[in-house]
Amino acid sequence: MKTAIQQWRSITQAGFFILFIVAPPLDIFRYDLTQGHFFLLGHNWTLQLDSLPGDDSNSALNVLLLGLLPVITVAVSFLYIAWRWGRIYCGWLCPHYSVIEILNKLMIRACGKPSIWEKKKLPERQSDQTLLKADSRYWLPTFITVFSFGFIWAVCLLTYLLPPFEIYSNLINAELTRNQGLFITVATLLFCIEFLFARHLFCRYGCAVGLFQSLAWMANKKAMVISFDTQRATSCKICNNACDNVCPMRLQPRTIKRKMFTCTECGECISACTQVQQFNNDSSLLHWVQGEEAARISEPPMSSSGVRSVKITQAPAINNGMVNKDAGGR
Repeated sequence: MKTAIQQWRSITQAGFFILFIVAPPLDIFRYDLTQGHFFLLGHNWTLQLDSLPGDDSNSALNVLLLGLLPVITVAVSFLYIAWRWGRIYCGWLCPHYSVIEILNKLMIRACGKPSIWEKKKLPERQSDQTLLKADSRYWLPTFITVFSFGFIWAVCLLTYLLPPFEIYSNLINAELTRNQGLFITVATLLFCIEFLFARHLFCRYGCAVGLFQSLAWMANKKAMVISFDTQRATSCKICNNACDNVCPMRLQPRTIKRKMFTCTECGECISACTQVQQFNNDSSLLHWVQGEEAARISEPPMSSSGVRSVKITQAPAINNGMVNKDAGGR
């Protein structure tokens, strides 16, 4: 069962994915190669240079006000949000990240692992104490979902560059031009490969939007970050690494900030810990902090030997006095 925060996140992700699809046909935002300019909120977004008299000062002012200023404003605002709250766009809005999470869940159902590259299967017991056993029959819906999202992404990207209704009409009537057909075919193939084999690697290292958010976030020690309550670390002994298991980016949330460079602030680890600890009538060991408290936990405390460490010794999970046999970590 989803926690309240994950229900809200599902709503924001679904809403932004719909916006991603409908933005071109509604002219909310797109660049039209045939007309050579952007559309923004239903209006032509041009520098209006053709309508100006031959005055270089007027042209320069239009370039500044209609071109550079809006772009710089959006970029600075975006980086400021990342500086304060991390990769919150990725975890709460990004249409690519929502696909990652859907495919993670399907792959876990199919093979017990969110990625084919992981060495060990995840524990069958979930954070809400339900059992989820791998079933190879889920590979078929996994492959169908991969192809479907790959095709949707390919078509959507093309509608951001060419008149959307022309693309839709050509698809429905099987009248795509050679270049349109080639673009959709190649893009669908590349997205399918990425979704199946490299979706986590792309989000970590290949996405420029995510990378710049991470860099801005790491530059601010007081930015919002996941905090682990080390004073209650022994409570982890009744858990099977639930927080690690649910992380869509395959990170380990109980470690220090610099090792969580690509954290998307999705809060899945917090929700998993909340569900585990509620069976002990206790609260989550993980929670968001910011400001001075975030600055204090940017690095772990020094041990007596001078080594920084927050590693948790994992014991078999115990629930209601019984050892959970399927407990284990990654």
